[in-house]
Amino acid sequence: MRNSRVGKSLSAIAALAMVSSCGGGGSGGYASGTGSTPTPTPTPTATPTPTASGCSLRERQNWAFAQLKEWYLFPDTLPASLDPTPYASVEDYVDALTATARAQHKDRYFTYMTSIAEENAYYNSGSSAGFGVRLGLTPDNRLFVTESFENGPALQAGIDRGWEIVAIGTSTSNLVNVSSLISGGDTTALVNALGPDTAGTARVLRVTNPSGTTSVVTVTKTDFELDPVSTRYGFKIINDGGEQFGYINLRTFINPAEQPLKDAFLQLRSAGITKIIVDLRYNGGGLISVADLMGDLMGANRLPTDVWEYMTFRPEKSAENSNHTFQVMSQSIAPTKVAFIGGGGTASASELVINGMVPYLHANAGLIGSNTYGKPVGQIAIDNSACDDRFRIIAFAIQNAAHNGAYYDGLASFMEASCQAGDDISYQLGDAREQSTRRALDYLEGKSCTPVTASASTSGTSSQASKAPSVMLQSRELLSPNRPSTRQREVPGLF
Repeated sequence: MRNSRVGKSLSAIAALAMVSSCGGGGSGGYASGTGSTPTPTPTPTATPTPTASGCSLRERQNWAFAQLKEWYLFPDTLPASLDPTPYASVEDYVDALTATARAQHKDRYFTYMTSIAEENAYYNSGSSAGFGVRLGLTPDNRLFVTESFENGPALQAGIDRGWEIVAIGTSTSNLVNVSSLISGGDTTALVNALGPDTAGTARVLRVTNPSGTTSVVTVTKTDFELDPVSTRYGFKIINDGGEQFGYINLRTFINPAEQPLKDAFLQLRSAGITKIIVDLRYNGGGLISVADLMGDLMGANRLPTDVWEYMTFRPEKSAENSNHTFQVMSQSIAPTKVAFIGGGGTASASELVINGMVPYLHANAGLIGSNTYGKPVGQIAIDNSACDDRFRIIAFAIQNAAHNGAYYDGLASFMEASCQAGDDISYQLGDAREQSTRRALDYLEGKSCTPVTASASTSGTSSQASKAPSVMLQSRELLSPNRPSTRQREVPGLF
């Protein structure tokens, strides 16, 4: 069960055996990369064998409804029946079935259908097709690169954090200004202008670098592997005021994050550093197993009976309930103070990590930045393999050792310490001059600050704000399609 997912997605139950309505057996959850099956493994009720092709729209819709009725964390919100005929896709039907939970602020499009092949590629290697950038949009319709990934084509073209994309086209003759692509706050045309996330898609971009120089470049989307811990700034030791502090920036909770996290904490342990910054400002979540590893790496002084997090299913599925207790590792440290940088893009597994430290560090675990997204629930994954359907279903709640976990409106009001800060893209992530990093260092040094307010952190356009974590820091919202892919849920703003 530890391979379940918490994030704008949560890691999910790996190898959840299932008789699918497409006639094939399936394995649920994010692939662990090892092929191992976690325990306990839910034992679902068999669903009817389909007729004919098995993957017709109606059969897929019926299959989805059956899984919801068995596993959904909020079964009382589901309709007793709902005719799928008016709905043109499985996704639209699922949205209609979960509408009541969404109205109650419990399921903000956290339950969704995705591709098995696409998701496995992402969780096992960070594989993605795109420009390799994270994009943020200002209220006056200016589009900025908030992060550029090492293996992506944009960084190879020189485009990095702080660059502005002014216009987009397929050639120099049809460039359209970003502001012109947005009508009434709807970003659909802008997202469409960036093109499909398929290798070989090329776009001509008019860009302005941080020094104000404008140029026109052509960038072609490629398949690239996203490094969960940047090789440029993902880990560093910062010397400030005569003291050493650790800085770790985790982009997403996927399997390839395990070794770089262990390596980073080993360096902290070797240097005797116990005050650290964990930067999760853009991290939309991912695998619970990696979130548990984060807890273990910060649990050198914890007892084997100390609980990191609880996973609780609905009453009739209580046999699946589990918890993770700290498992001290050779790389583990005993932090005395942790500054967690977060914001509206910080969700799911990221929130689990922050919330998990509060019962042990109390006011020595601080939220720096702005309020988080608010996703204290996790998905299992049930596969309909014949149709390449992976159904991510909100099926369990997440709580820390103090059984606190109702942070649907973000973590700000659950924190005993917090400091407001903006996201200053004029400096690289992890730069001591960057506002959130600077405020995190100040917090670790005991300086006073203004607390984070618990206002809603899901500001954004009406077409997308609820479907993926978004963030307003320095008046920039992480851009998201109406139906983000798994990787865009876990890495909000990714294109």
